Parts: sequence; structure tokens; C-alpha cells
Amino acid sequence: MTEAPQITAGRPQPLGTTVNADGVNFSVFSEHATRVDLLLFDKCDDPEPSRTIQLHPDRHRSFHFWHCHVRGLGAGQVYAYRMDGPHDTSRSGARFDHRKVLLDPYARANINSRWQRTQAIGLDDNVAHSMRSLVVDLDDYDWEGDQPLRTPMSETVIYELHVRGATASPTARAENPGTFSALTEKIPHLQRLGITAVELLPVFDFDETQVLRTGPDGSELHNYWGYDPYGFFAPHTGYCSEPHLAGHIAEFRDMVKAFHKAGIEVILDVVFNHTSEGNEYGPTISFRGQANEAYYHLWPQDRSHYMDFTGCGNAVNANHPMVTKFILESLEYWVTEHHVDGFRFDLASELSRGALGYEMAVPPVLWAIELSQVLAETKIIAEPWDGGGLYQVGRFPGKRWAQWNGPFRDDVRRFVRGDAGLVGDIAARIGGSEDLFGPQQELPTNSINFITCHDGFTLNDLVSYDEKHNHANGEAGADGAGENFSWNCGVEGPTDDPEVERLRVRQMKNLLAVLMLSRGVPMLLAGDEFRNSQGGNNNAYCQDNPTSWLDWDQAEKEQETWNFTRRLIELRRRYRTFREPRFYNGHLNSRLLPDVTWHGTRLEQPGWEDTHARVLACTLGGFNQDPDLHLMLNMYHLGLDFELPRIRGRRWHRVLDTARPGPYDILPAGQEELIDDYTFHAHGRSVVLLAALPDEKGTSR
Repeated sequence: MTEAPQITAGRPQPLGTTVNADGVNFSVFSEHATRVDLLLFDKCDDPEPSRTIQLHPDRHRSFHFWHCHVRGLGAGQVYAYRMDGPHDTSRSGARFDHRKVLLDPYARANINSRWQRTQAIGLDDNVAHSMRSLVVDLDDYDWEGDQPLRTPMSETVIYELHVRGATASPTARAENPGTFSALTEKIPHLQRLGITAVELLPVFDFDETQVLRTGPDGSELHNYWGYDPYGFFAPHTGYCSEPHLAGHIAEFRDMVKAFHKAGIEVILDVVFNHTSEGNEYGPTISFRGQANEAYYHLWPQDRSHYMDFTGCGNAVNANHPMVTKFILESLEYWVTEHHVDGFRFDLASELSRGALGYEMAVPPVLWAIELSQVLAETKIIAEPWDGGGLYQVGRFPGKRWAQWNGPFRDDVRRFVRGDAGLVGDIAARIGGSEDLFGPQQELPTNSINFITCHDGFTLNDLVSYDEKHNHANGEAGADGAGENFSWNCGVEGPTDDPEVERLRVRQMKNLLAVLMLSRGVPMLLAGDEFRNSQGGNNNAYCQDNPTSWLDWDQAEKEQETWNFTRRLIELRRRYRTFREPRFYNGHLNSRLLPDVTWHGTRLEQPGWEDTHARVLACTLGGFNQDPDLHLMLNMYHLGLDFELPRIRGRRWHRVLDTARPGPYDILPAGQEELIDDYTFHAHGRSVVLLAALPDEKGTSR
């Protein structure tokens, strides 16, 4: 930088950096700072800034915002901050330290090529080993008319995946493995599968350089999942094929645009409940060095310690006015500037906590998100619990929020493995969990139904392991859920026994069938459609290796589950009955059949009070051109005969039977198999779906 830039007062809003015709406006929040320095670097890897601009409080401060305009700067400028102020951790919680270099919380892109986490801890100056932010011109991109897709929740099928894990394996044969651009190469697979939305594990900038511990084999274990962010406006540097300005912004946008052209929405898994700065022994990256007392929950008795409702060292004080503003503006930014279709909020219940950590009846941040005009057509999905014991499934604040339905996962897992006495719970889950969402006057579309997700066993491992096998995580097996409601079908882990293998395939089909034939919004875990395995590891958060990478050779090999899953999603589209955004309520169709009638093996005898029951059936009256349907779930180990209802002018036809091998497990429209009887023998551990189609002979039966 050869000439001194012209510096003017600039504007306090918007926060972050704004590129205009003659320079860049900088603005940052800090209520209690007494000094703010803007550091300008010529290059990303320079150890020292080429110029430091000290912001004078009389000219460059408006209330809590520090700001300036620097003429002659533009996109690509590397910058950071230093701040000074009180360091009174026990009383006020302030942790100002002028020796630490701070990222801009609103930075649109960051660079970590010189970053050393340990240097951000302690008393030394860390400028030579700091992260820096980049000025970004958001207008320099051609969206080609792209807009968020706005697929109705009732039509949505979600596919949860990890950006790196999806293509990091050599079997993915990707040009730039583990990146945003590589993910677009898998779009044809997702289109054939029939999903409507990808839900990406965290893509906000996070610190994957941190060594968590050493594994039993001596390898260094890092944060792989990304649930530890520091940059809430910046795409993760590690997912860019070329981590510079164009790589951060253009590559992410290219990915979103490619998904949209394929008719697939992009939902981001976002982590606003904690940050990468950890507890009082963690690094100073940005928030704690700028407004520690505003951004975090601190113990009132001694504010040098952090409350921890997340299990990650700190908890974000989300309902502080400035933090609410920060969260809302981050979300609106991803929608307006990156055309993101929705968000899944990690440990979302933490966002309902007030200043002292107690649950709030009307949390400002959650209602601000729900009522934002910018987010009005954006999907918002809560993980309705946190690490501090707050559990809000069915009572999460607001009306529009969809919620991960933990009871659906647990009840269906238990029922399919053969646990008795659950038929009432299973009926509720199939019907959209009215017991959970009905009292709040919500809908089945408030329920995100899932059997597996990133956190826990894969579908294949759920039917292959009784116990978790997390030794490689280096925590002596103490991590990960201890109760998974799994069943190994008789053998722990891989086996060559064909009988065990056939049973496992059937059990996976059963689980998938209940998922897709239930009201609510189904979510699949990436790789479940081709039996992806993690070797029994149910907490692969630190396994950035083949343990958690998708094996695409497996996708070619496991055609049975792949084809079944694809046809099952197709079947869900065929019958609107399963996608109705309302609960079953007894409404009669033109044939005077209720929308649902519950049975056991005998008609209208579901056995609600039978503690030994392992079967459930229901007749679903068809509306809007749908045929009447009859669903039978036999989770007993032996085959059983189920009575079928008689419908005048209709005959029952088999559509689905998980006991049949592919391709006969699901029959395409027009090829359903006639059932010439009013009793159906359902094999042990099977799901069967019949459709009542017009009797071509006109026989009245």
C-alpha cells in the first residue's frame, strides 16, 4: 500500500463491509471498547498489516458501532481488527485484549492460511498467526434468474449430507473432492433418488485445524462435522476448491444454482447456539474480544466462567438485542445473497434461553426469525432440544417451525426391531404425531420424521450392531448415545450369512417404508439408500476419513436398497394420502370410508391396550383421485393372516411388500398384483401396502 488512503467517518449500518464506487465502508459492534484499530493487509499471508487505522471515538463511533470509510479499497482487501477496553472478567465479563487480532463477525469470507489456534490463547500477540477477513463484492455474480424454489413442506423429502464426506472418497471420482463444486457432480444421483432438498451439515466457517485428541492409531483427530463455527456469514474455507475470494462466494453460489436447476432445494444446518471460542480457556477469535458480555451466557456469580447449555464450552446469548440482530441478519443474508431455501437449527432450544439461562415463554430471536418478511417463505427447522436438558418437541416456540421428531425415530426403531406394546405410539407417528403437534394447533408438516441422521448409527449399522463401536474416536467408548434401539439381526457387524443379510435388508426396508408412508416431512441420511456403513461408529464427528466418507462403489453394489428407496419415494409421490398436510380426522370420502380406520390382524381391533402387540394395520380412505389403501405392519417374527375390508366395486391389489425381493417389493402403477381373497398373509417382520382398485369385472363383493 504505497499511498495513505483517504479515511472518512463512514456509516454505522450495515455492519461488516460494504463496497461502493470509491471505496469500502467498515462497521463493527462493540459497546464497551475504548479503542478499535482496523488492520489492512496487502496479502492474505502477510505476517503484519501494511497499515493500521485507529478509529477515533469522536469521529468513528455512533453509539455502539465503530465505523469508517476508506477510499481506494475494494473487493479482495484483507483486513482484521484489534480492540482494547476493560478486562474485568469476574464482574462485567469483559475480555478485551489488544494483543489479539479479531475477525469481523459479519465477514463474508475469511482466510486461515496463517492460523494457529494456540496463539489465540494466552498473553502473546498473535498477529502473525491470526485469521483475517476478506472484503467481498456481492454484486459481481450472474445468478441467471435463479431464485429459491419454495417447495411446499408437504412435498418435501430431505437428504442430510456432509459436504466433504459426500465426495472425499476416491470412489466419488470427483474433480475437486470434498468441495462445494464436487457436490454438484452428485446431483444426477439425487435426482434419480427423488429427493427434493439437501440439508448440508454446517458450511459456516469453522476451525478444522484444532486437534481434538490423538486416536488409538496415533492419528490426529479434528472437528469434521463443523458444529463449531466462527464465521456466520462466510462459506467454509475448507470446502472451496480455491480458497480465495471467488472460491468462497462464487463456488457456493454455483452449487446452489446447480441444485436449483435440478429442482433440489438447499437447506443449511446452522449453529447459533455456541461458537468456536469455547470456554474461558479457549481462543479469542472475534466475539469474546469485541463484546464477550453480549454474545455469551456468563455465570452471574462469576462472569469469568461461561454457562454451557451445548456441551461445547459456551452458549450464545441469542436473545440479547445485538445478538438477535446478528442472527437474523445472518439468516437473511444467506437467503437474499445466496438463495438458500431453508435452515435447520442445531440445538435450537438454546436459542429460547434468556439472559440468565432460563427458558423464555416468548424468545425474541425465535419469533423474529418466524416473522421476518425476508424469511417468510424459507423453511425453518428446529432441533428442539439442547445440551442443558431443555426438551421442546411439540412445544417449540412459534407456529411455523418444523421440528426434528425424536419420538418418531425412537418409536419406529423400537417397533421395527420387535419391541411389543407400541402400536398406539406407532399409529400416532404414522398419522403425523398429532399427540405432539396437535395440542399446539400445528400440522404434520411441523414434524421432520427421521430414522437416522448424522448423529448416530447409519441405517445399515442400525440393523447390524447391538452396540456402538467408537474406539477410533479416542474417548474409550464414552462418547455417542448408549441406547440406539438397534438390533444386529443375530450377528454383530459384517457377516457372510445369507439369512442374516436377507433379514437385514428386510429390516432396512421396513424402517424406510414406515418413514415414507407416514404423514410429516421425511428425512434420509446420505448413503442409507446404498447401505453406507461407519463400522458401528455412532458418533463420527472426528472421523474425516473413510469411516464417514460415502463409498460410491457401495452405491453400485447395493442395488437392492437403492432401487427400493428410489421406488418408495416414487410411491409416496403416487399417493397424496401420505403427503396430506393435516392430521387424520375421520372425514369420509365418496365411498363413505373414513380417512383412517385402525386394525390389528382383525378388522377394527388394533389392540391399543395389548402389551404384547407387534402388529398394526389401517385402512386409508382415498381422496382427490387416490385409491383407498390398506397398510399392514407385522413386526412379529412369524407370518400372520390379516383380515381385509370389503369395498363395493373394488378389489385389493398388492403395491408394496418388504418380504419380497426387488423388483417385486414395490410394483409400479398399472402393474399392481390382484389379491383374490379378503385375508392377506403378511410374512414375519414385513410391511405391506395394498390399493383398492376398481373391479374390472364389476363384481360386487
